Amino acid sequence: MDILRDAETYLRLHARLLDRYRFEALFRGGDRQRALDVLRTYQNADGGFGNALEPDLRGAGSQPEPVEVAFHILDELDAFSDPMVTAACDYLVSVTAEDGGVPFVLPSVRETPRAPWWETPDNPPGNLVPTASIAGLLHKHGVEHPWLGPATAFTWEAISRIKDETTPYTARAVVTFLELAPDRARAEAEYDRLKDAILATVSLDPDTPGAAHFPLDFAPSPSRLPWFESSVIERHLDALPGGRLPDGGWGINWTTWTPVVEHEWGGYLTVARLNTLRAYGRLS
Repeated sequence: MDILRDAETYLRLHARLLDRYRFEALFRGGDRQRALDVLRTYQNADGGFGNALEPDLRGAGSQPEPVEVAFHILDELDAFSDPMVTAACDYLVSVTAEDGGVPFVLPSVRETPRAPWWETPDNPPGNLVPTASIAGLLHKHGVEHPWLGPATAFTWEAISRIKDETTPYTARAVVTFLELAPDRARAEAEYDRLKDAILATVSLDPDTPGAAHFPLDFAPSPSRLPWFESSVIERHLDALPGGRLPDGGWGINWTTWTPVVEHEWGGYLTVARLNTLRAYGRLS
């Protein structure tokens, strides 16, 4: 079994140019600038990202969530010095709600094709998805921007309101922020308070069908906070190669509402899964 070779074949058959260049830069010694140049085509004049960078948002216009997708790509390419970051932060300022966070999605989404879960009220408040993850990634890379202070304050306050229950995507955003926030004492205190609520959203059985969220979704690389026992992580790492599609990539386990998203997400996730295997020493 040659996981890299099989993944490369899958990407060549199905993936976007962006994800093929991500693979080349990360696993074949390719020029990361080629991936960055393609990512730049998804950025709009307002600094935000659109154009189906987040495949379930098909519209050209900017939305907050594609900024998170872009930042994860910039993070893996170690490219937070790229001007795309400042431009995106300027965009975030322009769409931030009064509470200091950016909304889950803006009302302009109604004018575009999108997955049915992208719905919003007319004046949406800030949301931990994607504010917390974006803020965490900016902290990780030491970015200074006027958006980050209020967004960080919003995130801490919103996390403090979580009690005994939360949802998987909110939990994943919280985990990202707590992993990366510079105030480690506060992060560890919230970890102690929220660990059980977070873990209640995780499927510990790697064979769980449907739209499940697994430990490696929360800890795609070794984490600072001990969310999972090492035996749990090892079990899911053992299972990860077996979850591939017959043509060598990894697919989605949520609703495919239009055919193109299956392979656009598949290409993105295939590179992400390879990153996880390498982060845990499962790829040479």
